[in-house]
Amino acid sequence: MSAPASAPEVITMGCRLNTFESEVIRDHATQAGLHDAIILNTCAVTAEAERQARQTIRQMRKRNPDKRIIVTGCAAQLDPAKFAAMPEVDDVIGNDEKMKAETFAALHGDAQIQVADIMMVRDTAAHLVRGFDGRTRAFVQVQQGCDHRCTFCIIPFARGNNRSVPLGAIVDQTRALVSEGYREVVLTGVDICSYGSDLPGQPRLGDIVRRLLKQVPELERLRLSSLDPAAMDDGLFDAFRDEERLMPHVHLSLQAMDDMVLKRMKRRHLREDAFRVVERIRAARPGVVFGADFITGFPTETEEMFENTLSSVRDLGLTHLHVFPYSERDGTPAAKMPAVDHAVRKDRARRLRAAGDAALEAYKSAMNGQNVRVLIEKGDHGLTDHYVAASVEGGAAAGAIIEGRVISIDGPKLMVRPAA
Repeated sequence: MSAPASAPEVITMGCRLNTFESEVIRDHATQAGLHDAIILNTCAVTAEAERQARQTIRQMRKRNPDKRIIVTGCAAQLDPAKFAAMPEVDDVIGNDEKMKAETFAALHGDAQIQVADIMMVRDTAAHLVRGFDGRTRAFVQVQQGCDHRCTFCIIPFARGNNRSVPLGAIVDQTRALVSEGYREVVLTGVDICSYGSDLPGQPRLGDIVRRLLKQVPELERLRLSSLDPAAMDDGLFDAFRDEERLMPHVHLSLQAMDDMVLKRMKRRHLREDAFRVVERIRAARPGVVFGADFITGFPTETEEMFENTLSSVRDLGLTHLHVFPYSERDGTPAAKMPAVDHAVRKDRARRLRAAGDAALEAYKSAMNGQNVRVLIEKGDHGLTDHYVAASVEGGAAAGAIIEGRVISIDGPKLMVRPAA
């Protein structure tokens, strides 16, 4: 479950899809003999993510003056010239090119820029990944790109249009990972609820969840990355009802819970739709927990609009929040809308995070005395089925699933005593 000693250093920024792709990059670069390279797989979801990428590049060059520095990922795809102009950077490759072995084979010698028009890419090739460096959970890519155009988001222009991985390749990848000892797999992509619209028969995400669990019975735990509440199919609700191996943790891409803000974001759901989705999943799977992505201080957001989002933490019963203050992205419609003051954006993010933290603390307190299962990540630390951090008395081998009872709460973690 770890990279070979001779593998190049790959630094992953951003999403779970990048985590999967970084393993493909590591394999390709190793096969190409780029053992002394440092490869940065960047994120571009916010302006801050790009700033952090540039800062990391400078730090890597300072620490490694003689190594080849290769920059790829969403930030590199969007503005390759900016990264190529950095004196610390040797090569810049795009999001499509980074997934091809021949790209890395050609990187010996002079510096290169290899970045094609991502909007012209029509397919997502399947890649067989055998492991994830330092991780006990594995990620499987099911789709790539996004056909939607939220007014705040630049990612479709970094990732291209929706492209799905055929089910057979998903099954093969999952079987390979299970054979390597992984007991939990996370299905990931840019917009996984759009899975299948470009495939024959147009299968949906619920179809692949149920078929994957049927065809890989040895897979013990399946988890899903962020879900779009506007595009969850009936089969997915059925899977939460029928499949115990599908973990009872749902993370929704909500972004806001005020209808006017959602319309200006050009989201495809409204406040009522989110409530309907949560109620339907809870009816199918009692005890499920919910998380959500939120943006605070979106252009034109008033205090009243923000309060609608803030109250949803309580009203929806959310326990796991990812909160970001709005960040302008050049080339997006929202960047031209009347802006909210930066200090207000940050303060609203602080308040929303505080509400999420309080909700999670209340949930953990309610778990005291309850039985849980923990997937060990390292030493005695791991995650429960409901995606809550836990510490197991006595520890266990990484990758073990320990059943036990919560005996106390210690800061961010549940303290778990293994069953006798």
